[in-house]
Amino acid sequence: MSWDIYQVDAFADRPFSGNPAGVCLLEGAASESWMQSVAAEMNVAETAFLVRRDDGAYDLRWFTPTVEIDLCGHATLASAHVLWEQGILPAAARARFHTRSGLLTAWREAETIRMDFPAEPVVAGKTPATLAPAIGVPFVFAGRNRMDWLVEVADEATVRAVRPELAELAALDARGVIVTAASAMPERDFVSRFFAPGAGVDEDPVTGSAHCALAPYWAAKLGKQALIGFQASPRGGTVACAIAGDRVVLGGRAVTVLRGKLL
Repeated sequence: MSWDIYQVDAFADRPFSGNPAGVCLLEGAASESWMQSVAAEMNVAETAFLVRRDDGAYDLRWFTPTVEIDLCGHATLASAHVLWEQGILPAAARARFHTRSGLLTAWREAETIRMDFPAEPVVAGKTPATLAPAIGVPFVFAGRNRMDWLVEVADEATVRAVRPELAELAALDARGVIVTAASAMPERDFVSRFFAPGAGVDEDPVTGSAHCALAPYWAAKLGKQALIGFQASPRGGTVACAIAGDRVVLGGRAVTVLRGKLL
């Protein structure tokens, strides 16, 4: 038996940019240990595994090289992209995914894929004593949601200069840490970086799920419902965000760079 598998650069409009994701199409449920092994073999931030339901929706799970996670934006975008690109879903059809974070949907608007995700606002709270030393720069706000810590620093230059102590971040009781600031460029609203060494991803290139926290945070600060975020990793990527009640609509493009058979 073999399975179709793809590698897609998500939140990217050209190959070798944005965030690479694995997408594996399964005919039926697979064991967690097998999916974890495939994700480790792919060795990208997340690999998505899809199983079609009778109603045309999909069960979707995401694995980093070391753990299964609750929410992933770029691998969901990559999954929807593959379904449309391969003609598995008609271009006008919505992609529907049943996940550990509930039902997620995606649709196409010209060359952009939009995704309806849960908002994951952060709440200010007492920070662990190790957080500030691990980040290595002063911050003006720290809060967390069910997954991550979000830290706002002084400016974009500080975000780009952060060189965190990854071992200290890995020891935190959280998936990862988002570092963010207002953008220095007028065409963007905010910039960010995301570190999740405890989940096997030292720095994620472009993190859709982090924007489920970033969007409501910056919407409240800037008084805007539609925002543009840029994740300032070495590969970099742009994420369009729109607040829709307790949901966030994320937008981006994707490019397939590899397809083959998993044997």
